[in-house]
Amino acid sequence: MIELISTVIITASSVVLFAYWFRYTCLLILSAKTAHDYTADVAYFNELGFPAVQAELQQTGSPDLDRLRDALDKDYRVVRKLLKYMPQAGEGQSALETHMLAVNYRLMGTWYQVSRRFSANTAARALGEMSMVVAHFANLMGEQAAASAAA
Repeated sequence: MIELISTVIITASSVVLFAYWFRYTCLLILSAKTAHDYTADVAYFNELGFPAVQAELQQTGSPDLDRLRDALDKDYRVVRKLLKYMPQAGEGQSALETHMLAVNYRLMGTWYQVSRRFSANTAARALGEMSMVVAHFANLMGEQAAASAAA
């Protein structure tokens, strides 16, 4: 019986620590600044709406969160599709980081779905992080385009 309790405690602790590590790593990746920020250029040339979503989330009031979520999902699909066809730069973001952020986007989308029924502020924070993921991928796309143009 003691072995079972120990195993459950160790397993639960491991899951909690892994979740903490995953969240911390994703937030660290999203907070990293690059030498040149291509986000605005990529958003403009590809008609992406995430800068407007970020601005609307910053304003006081109650924005239509479902509309903002739909706009972010559309932008996410566009940026991910475009990234597939970009030539990979020799240095830059690893595939692991990209996959982690993709998983984080889906997790934040699920958290948004759950939290929007209970707290608009929590749902808005989830959308804010989702918009940061889209912005990060847009910047990555700009970096890869600049690197391939320079080569």
